[in-house]
Parts: sequence; structure tokens; C-alpha cells
Amino acid sequence: MNVKVSADAGRRKRRLATGIKETLRELSIQLSLLNHQVGGHAGLKDVDLDCLDLITRHGPIGPSALARQAGLHPATITGILDRLERAGWVARDRDPADRRAVLVRALPDRAGELFRLYAGMNGEMDEICADYDEAELELLAGFLARVSDAGRRSSGRLASG
Repeated sequence: MNVKVSADAGRRKRRLATGIKETLRELSIQLSLLNHQVGGHAGLKDVDLDCLDLITRHGPIGPSALARQAGLHPATITGILDRLERAGWVARDRDPADRRAVLVRALPDRAGELFRLYAGMNGEMDEICADYDEAELELLAGFLARVSDAGRRSSGRLASG
């Protein structure tokens, strides 16, 4: 009977893990669609919105570092930065540590525009999080951080060859 209980528990755990993977795929799709809608309202291509988010979160950042983080060719980043700069989303400044280098920073004037576009999702997330206690939120945060790291590693492996 112990073997049967163990086998049943293993099957249940595999089914749950499969369900989590399927739900994460659905989440990825829904977030991609949301970002596409936000980008459309803001006049940004999907890749431009992604790069703007990276600049906002990790900037000021050099174009080469941005290309690495985004997994894009440096020439592609140049075009993206040109569009973002023309539209007033970012500025390129000389790096004070190396006057030959450039750092890209997000301009705060436009941040409110994106914040308003994401307000619905942020409100929904606040409501969802309110249903969990602190220990559960810590567990979820740790799980999502590990999933995010796994995605970053997998993307890096694909990008490098």
C-alpha cells in the first residue's frame, strides 16, 4: 500500500506541476496581449515597450548592456533608441565616467502615461494579493522570482547559440 500511495502522490504532483506550467504559459500570453495594448495606446512597438521597461528598471544603461539584457543585436537597439528618443521616452547622455560612452535614461515626464495604462492591471493585482497572507505572498514571490530567473537563463542560452 505504501508504494501505491507514493505513486499516487507522484502523479498528483506531476499533474499539479503541469497545471502550473500551463497557467504560466497562459499568464505569459495575457501579459503579452496587455503589453501590446499598452504599447498601442502609447504609440510604442512591443519591442520598444520592452526596452523602455528595461531602461526604466535598470537605467541609466549603456546601449550595449541594454542589447545584452534584451537579447537583441546592437544595431537593432540603435533603431529602438532612436524611436524612443524621438517620441520623448528616453534621453541619451554622455557617461560621466567615460565621455566617449553613452548612457540611456528614461524621461520621467512620460512615466505617468504608462502608469495610467497599467492602472487596471495594478488594481487587479492589489485585489488578488489582498487575499493572501504574508507567508503565502513570500512563497509566491520566491516562486515567481525563480521562474523569472529560469526564463532569463533559458533565454540567455538560446541567445548565445
